Amino acid sequence: MIRKILYSHYGVEVTDELRFGHYEACRKDDNLYTLIPVDNKEEEEIQELQELVHHMTSLGDHRVSTFLESKEGNIREEVDGQAYCVLLNEHLQPLQSKQLGRKLGKFHYRGRSVQFGVQKISRMGQWKGMWEQRIDQMETYWNTKMYQEPESEFDKLFLEAFPYYMGIAENAIQYLVDTELDDETSPIDSGTVCHNRFMKSTWNGEYYVKNPFDWVFDHCGRDLAEWTRERYFINIKTYHRDVRSFFTDYQSVTPLSSFSWRLIYARLLFPLHFVECVENYYSSSSEAERHFLEDQLKKYLNQSKDAEEFLRVFYEMVEAPVKKTKIPTLSWLY
Repeated sequence: MIRKILYSHYGVEVTDELRFGHYEACRKDDNLYTLIPVDNKEEEEIQELQELVHHMTSLGDHRVSTFLESKEGNIREEVDGQAYCVLLNEHLQPLQSKQLGRKLGKFHYRGRSVQFGVQKISRMGQWKGMWEQRIDQMETYWNTKMYQEPESEFDKLFLEAFPYYMGIAENAIQYLVDTELDDETSPIDSGTVCHNRFMKSTWNGEYYVKNPFDWVFDHCGRDLAEWTRERYFINIKTYHRDVRSFFTDYQSVTPLSSFSWRLIYARLLFPLHFVECVENYYSSSSEAERHFLEDQLKKYLNQSKDAEEFLRVFYEMVEAPVKKTKIPTLSWLY
């Protein structure tokens, strides 16, 4: 498919096809071409991403994928009733430095100087509403389940566990609200180019490239919290050194404000792992996936005390200036 599209619409002839993450891709010499289906993307969203790509590359980020224009000068082409964009990378190397935090800090630093208003992919100020919506939907579903006979082991676990996680979610939302009411923002708290979910694998595949279709415009704490969350769950016993180094490296570029620390903590506090596990289970039609998610939920429930300990020691572990900047802690964790 990608070879045909590249040749007929872009005038590029290639031979080798490969998979790059979830996408079809191919290489020609030192160039990587990636085919992105965009049927679910609005024109304005793609336009914003192109402007952000131009901004980041103009500031020297050569790892950012650029939009390839077709023979007709379009960045979005329709083929057999489906819409696609093609991304081009001309600098193909694996991620060599272990200082991922520093690289992320530089990425956010560039992203903060965007000169145009980002609307379609902005998530700034939307965390509270999104969290409330997901928890409210889950509570409604939990209430219907309460009056039914459990059909599976997962049902039983969900019915028992939801009140605990709803309480934690409400704590996260209140912590976020208090932060926005009580604390003052600083320049680092401006919106920047972030990722829908920044993880170890985001930049660390076969090639070190940055895909704009991973991006959202948000507070830097989003990426910092989501990387930390994943690192914690990879191994709940050995995360301390990696997390501390990640934040130290990040702050070698831009020190975090108390407002940033509190947003990161609110996001870590929100039990996204539980919410996604339940959502995925009840929306899945795959028996194998449901078995996997049932085992996942059992694991989360067995690790709940460890998760509380992680939240209890987080500020100390990353050497956040809790006393100096009067960052509030949660009494129920102590």
